[in-house]
Amino acid sequence: MNYPWLDEYCLTKQGVIKKFKEEWQATRYMLGGKMFALLGNDNTGKAIITLKLTSSDGYFLRNQFEDITAGYYMNKEHWNSVYLDSSVPDDVVRDMIDKSYIILFASLTKKAQKEIGG
Repeated sequence: MNYPWLDEYCLTKQGVIKKFKEEWQATRYMLGGKMFALLGNDNTGKAIITLKLTSSDGYFLRNQFEDITAGYYMNKEHWNSVYLDSSVPDDVVRDMIDKSYIILFASLTKKAQKEIGG
């Protein structure tokens, strides 16, 4: 894996809980009971991280990087997967994680945001 910092970085986000989902054999990073990142494998066994982005951001990145694809087994308009054996720059992946977290945080109720500390 080219991004050994992924787990630690996701967990630095305020209010994030890490949960392993046995049926998916994947680790979910949750905020307010909702997932903003999924670390797992595609159907060929290749490691991926799947993140939520605006449709325009996702479309732009998928056209810039061969190893960023429409979200594996997710809504293809809003979710994007990055192959972890790729050469997508670290700062691009970090930015994707940040944006996914922000999108999810914004979707929470004001009460939930306040409880998390936003």
